[in-house]
Amino acid sequence: MTARGGGSRHDPAKSIGILMLPSMLTVGAMCFGLTGVKFAADHRVDIAIAMVVSAAILDGLDGRIARLLKASTKIGAELDSLADAINFGVTPALILYFTRLGTSPAGWIVALLFVVAMVLRLARFNTLADDPTAPPYTRDFFVGVPAPAGALLVMAPLAAGQQFGHGWWSAPLAVGVWTMVVAALTVSRIPTSSFKTMTVQPRKAAGVLVAVGALTALLLTYPFVALLVISAAYLAHIPFAWRSKRWVDARPAAWDTKPAERRAMRRQQRLPVRPRRAVP
Repeated sequence: MTARGGGSRHDPAKSIGILMLPSMLTVGAMCFGLTGVKFAADHRVDIAIAMVVSAAILDGLDGRIARLLKASTKIGAELDSLADAINFGVTPALILYFTRLGTSPAGWIVALLFVVAMVLRLARFNTLADDPTAPPYTRDFFVGVPAPAGALLVMAPLAAGQQFGHGWWSAPLAVGVWTMVVAALTVSRIPTSSFKTMTVQPRKAAGVLVAVGALTALLLTYPFVALLVISAAYLAHIPFAWRSKRWVDARPAAWDTKPAERRAMRRQQRLPVRPRRAVP
């Protein structure tokens, strides 16, 4: 998501090309997302999933490039929010409707409810992002599952069908229930990690690089398995994010510390206190 709150002021010396680059990526992401609907209607589920994943990748890039180039604009933020509603609300709902929900009235209701939940989630995100009274630690957490993650999670039944063939995960009832669960997570108050301020300690850098290499190899070899693994890992992280936010929320003194420092503080508190030996 493009960083909000940047306003429309910018350095007049910057070229229009630099200012437009993040918005160009946003428009490209929107084209990827809508093209996914076209492939779903053509029964090319594999390419439809790839289009949604590509839109999510571009969505992650446009905001970071905007901050890197200091090219955040008000119109870019509004365009990004509109593109998110299309890419991660309308597009997944239509893909599921055409491929798994049976194009029935009940399936259409499920698709509509998912879009409404995603739009409400994005509206809340925009409101919270512009809240000047929010504590500093809130930048490390989202309220509810963010839109790109929700779109990828709701596509899990399609990924399972592509990898393992038809099964209970392909039944319209199962897909409809799963879609409603994901919709509820997006509009919930459950905290999830934003990963924007995540840092890697130097001694753990090698392990992180190995993990990234393994994930990349899995994506290239078994992309649908990789999507399922990522979805499961994301769901598994939610209890840890909830506990982390609860911890820092109860300790205002830790609000301005970095996430790595907070983790060190929590580990220190969990260490057992050894009784001192009496001096003879």
